[in-house]
Amino acid sequence: MKTIYLVTGANGHLGSAVCAALHEKAADVRALVLPGENTDFLQSLGVQIVRGNVCNPSELDAFFDVGERRRIVIHCAGIVNITENAAKQMEAVNIGGTKNILEMCKKYKTERLIYVSSVHAIPVPAKGRVIREVTDFSPDLVEGAYAKTKAAATALVLESARAGVPAIVVHPSGIVGPYLGRGNHLVQMIQSYITGKLPAIVKGGYDFVDVRDCAAGILSAVEFGKVGECYILSGDFYEIREVVDMLREIVAGKRPGTVPLWMARLAAPILERQALRHGKKPLFTSYSLSTLNVNSRFSHDKAAKELGYTPRELFVTLRDTVEWLVKREGCKIARGAGRRAKLRPSLSEG
Repeated sequence: MKTIYLVTGANGHLGSAVCAALHEKAADVRALVLPGENTDFLQSLGVQIVRGNVCNPSELDAFFDVGERRRIVIHCAGIVNITENAAKQMEAVNIGGTKNILEMCKKYKTERLIYVSSVHAIPVPAKGRVIREVTDFSPDLVEGAYAKTKAAATALVLESARAGVPAIVVHPSGIVGPYLGRGNHLVQMIQSYITGKLPAIVKGGYDFVDVRDCAAGILSAVEFGKVGECYILSGDFYEIREVVDMLREIVAGKRPGTVPLWMARLAAPILERQALRHGKKPLFTSYSLSTLNVNSRFSHDKAAKELGYTPRELFVTLRDTVEWLVKREGCKIARGAGRRAKLRPSLSEG
């Protein structure tokens, strides 16, 4: 029986990387894409496009109905938003949409479901402790609307797994890298830096992982993952200053100043309102600032042992992200920041 991969959120950052990884394997892929979204990149991969919204069950039958083929569902669709005013939308998509996908998996007897959760769904222990996979998830154990919706959805997936749905959960950390990352806040920061529009940074750091490594981890979970289990797909912890220093090395850019955290917290609500007024995502909010200053030392030992998961060096990821932004998104390197010869000639090497 032939296998088809059904990818929700295929036009997002991780979804597009998953589709690219499947394309490399010559897999049969069907992508769920919101009406009106540009699908040029997905079409260049030969992906079947189905228009629909995970929030609308009536639109999901056309996505799931693939005849007698073996269905592997990779549920990437979700809203990642660091502003609290998007709570209702996140609840509708992250929780309600996941409920709908679970029902479809039951209806169409899906062979495997990979649910893309987040490390934010995992309760944060005190600084100094390593964060590993847990088995219990609840919105009451985490902070912020995004984390609460992902925790609630993860609990639903694991409950369904116990009831017979062949579901596996993955928890990416801070995703960065090439492909369709226009809504990714770290990619946004990289773009702001290389175009000379990042005046300052704040103290703090996070665990950053290449989107291609997450995609590879997901495909390994399909093959080697255990139903009902969770796998953290993380990289390594880096200070924001370290990230910018690597970007400086890549594009010979300038060193931005550092804003004290207390000042950034005071300015965050104002900057958030200004960004939303202009139809843009704010780079920093009160929630994102708090994220950069809590324990984010995640272990991917379990994924390494059971899935063969191996994340790459962040410098390589940043270099490829810059290359994608310049070649594919048309970003212009700021004057006085010339690209260096060490940049890789193509993304295919990654």
